[in-house]
Amino acid sequence: MVSRMSTVDMKDADIPTIFNPKRVRAPSVVVTDEENSRSFPNGPFSSISNIQHSDSVTTNASTHEPTQTTTTQNGVLRRLTSCKNSCCSVPAKKVYFGVCVTICVTATWVGATHCIKYLFHEKKFLIPAYQGSNSTLQSTYIVSYNAPFFTTWFITNWTILFFPLYFVTTLTKSKCDTVGTIVGDSFRNFREKGFTATRFLTRCSLFCLLWVATNYMYVHSLKILLATEVMALFATNVSSVYMLSWVILHEQFVGVRIVAVILCDTGIALLAYMDGINGSPTLVGVLLAACAGAGSAVYKVLFKKVIGEASYGQVSLFFSLIGLFNATLLWPLCLTLYFLGAEVLYWNLLPWSALLGASFLSLAANLLGNFSCAVTYDLFITLGLITAVPVSAALDIMFYDAKFAGMKLAGIILIAIGFFLVMFPDNWPDYITRLLR
Repeated sequence: MVSRMSTVDMKDADIPTIFNPKRVRAPSVVVTDEENSRSFPNGPFSSISNIQHSDSVTTNASTHEPTQTTTTQNGVLRRLTSCKNSCCSVPAKKVYFGVCVTICVTATWVGATHCIKYLFHEKKFLIPAYQGSNSTLQSTYIVSYNAPFFTTWFITNWTILFFPLYFVTTLTKSKCDTVGTIVGDSFRNFREKGFTATRFLTRCSLFCLLWVATNYMYVHSLKILLATEVMALFATNVSSVYMLSWVILHEQFVGVRIVAVILCDTGIALLAYMDGINGSPTLVGVLLAACAGAGSAVYKVLFKKVIGEASYGQVSLFFSLIGLFNATLLWPLCLTLYFLGAEVLYWNLLPWSALLGASFLSLAANLLGNFSCAVTYDLFITLGLITAVPVSAALDIMFYDAKFAGMKLAGIILIAIGFFLVMFPDNWPDYITRLLR
């Protein structure tokens, strides 16, 4: 502001008259001399009609109309300006970006989950059948892919791209920063928090195991349950995050969130027994999905406890190291499960399109979840988890003829209500009081 003012030319600047003594103001009183030829004994100002005040308001209708029109136009302009300022303010822009982020998180989360579900779906293949010396091709439904751990390992490998994407973006935006500066700043922040190289790598390996275990339970539950049920159960992680934050991080106690935790747990119980308990694999699938949500909550709270507030560079570096540890340390386990027959893979029938789609969409969802807070509020990012449930339900009905009724529907609704109750702010009674007033 100061620099702009210093560049103004005082000779040409349009400064108000009160600040410019050289500008002469026109007089408000105008003396007319319509009767110069006539003389008056009491002087030229004896005629009242010869004195006209330029600021006076006449009773002529033609004089009122421009004034009223100008006043109306000024009022409309002021209202439009006020509306524009409120609609284009920083909080309003964050809300607009937040709606877009919620839509993107919903789309990527639903897409990734349904791609994984499609991997385990039975597909029709032409299999040669031999009868004596003759061979024919028969159309048969077979499970060509049953490898939840390999799926988890493959998808987690894509998190290696976190830091390269951050690096390229930062280098493009900040042209003054060098390669060494960007990388050095990311590592320097960890050193300033007291992390040695050994301690830091140990923490990364532990978080890698927690990440892989959480994702494995999520992927494995998709073998048993519908995608909508798994996503609803995973959404209960918000209540687990609150409980762990209250116990470990000593955050404020909010009574309504305890009610939310109870509702989420009730929803989990209803989903667990929606198909009965006798010989049904549903209970195992529900437990896996609920444990995946709890594992995600443990990851988030421990990250805040151990790492603390992290910059975007730190988060990117951390995720890339998790992907690197996963790729270099866990591949022998993939081979072991494959050769032992615990996981089924037909390499010539491998659904690469669904696997690559799940990996890309999962990466996009994680990028949105970690970096969208730069342009919007965290609330909109979290909302994407629950808005994905009805979208996924529509896809399940369309592709798998799913039925949502009874205990299944009641459980999903209770989880959704609990989810929204957890989103209540700490001082939510104050907002209710203001609305009532």
